[in-house]
Amino acid sequence: MVEKLLDKLTTHLGKILGSIIGLVVGWIIIRYGIVKGVFVVLCIGAGFYLGARFDSPNSEENVFTRFLR
Repeated sequence: MVEKLLDKLTTHLGKILGSIIGLVVGWIIIRYGIVKGVFVVLCIGAGFYLGARFDSPNSEENVFTRFLR
């Protein structure tokens, strides 16, 4: 039973994460307004991008040299 559940979760992981992200973004926009909501979403996207670049090998130099230019 657990194996079937894990199989379904891994098969549809993108849909599940997309739904959760959509729910959170919708809540932020309803709670704080469209401009503040878009700002928060952009900050999250930038943080995700920088975190992904920092986690990849040999990217520490690239990220820091871009900010120091």
